[in-house]
Amino acid sequence: MRMLVVEDDRKVADFVARGLRAESFAVDVAHDGIAGEQYMLSYAYDLMILDLMLPKLSGTALLTEVRRMRPNLPVLILSARDGLEEKVRHFEAGADDYLTKPFNLAELVVRIKALLRRGPVEYSTTLQISDLQVDRVSQLVRRADQRIELTAKEFALLVCLMSTPGRVMSRQMIIDSVWDQSFDGLSSIVDVYVRYLRRKIDEPFGKKLIHTVRGVGYCIRDLEAQ
Repeated sequence: MRMLVVEDDRKVADFVARGLRAESFAVDVAHDGIAGEQYMLSYAYDLMILDLMLPKLSGTALLTEVRRMRPNLPVLILSARDGLEEKVRHFEAGADDYLTKPFNLAELVVRIKALLRRGPVEYSTTLQISDLQVDRVSQLVRRADQRIELTAKEFALLVCLMSTPGRVMSRQMIIDSVWDQSFDGLSSIVDVYVRYLRRKIDEPFGKKLIHTVRGVGYCIRDLEAQ
């Protein structure tokens, strides 16, 4: 899953980003409202963490844009403004949750997971293709009723492919989704992790679900069901 943190305090932003990455989320960080808007329009995020006191474009204005452009994107406000009227105003403007600073990282993570479980009406935490099942919140993976242990990046790669079954994902698209903006490695890292994933997801079960499209990238689909 991919998060967007819009926070002008670089220490706070780095603290939040490191904490979320430790929970296996990919994280992008924007330090002003305009950059946050650009990220929001460029990538399909699962959740946004938004400060209110931002340069260039306020968090309140950005929240309005999010609700106009991405109405189903969960938004958690993270702000030093702790007044009741302030909270009510932003809930009415479309915020899904509101956490005041200073905050506890563990509580932030719990709130994020609660939002992801709740999600918009059409949001599903469970993905399934053939006999492969993935719970995006608990990070539980099963195939043929057997539990499969994956690393954080293997899990993120699997979710990336299963979120759009049958769609061919280029290596750069996968990097953008699974790794965050700080990743500056080569696209060959994708090939390495696809091999890791195949050893656990495909090889022990006989039926191949992860497919290579030469010169393009990878996709996941059940050919027998087509």
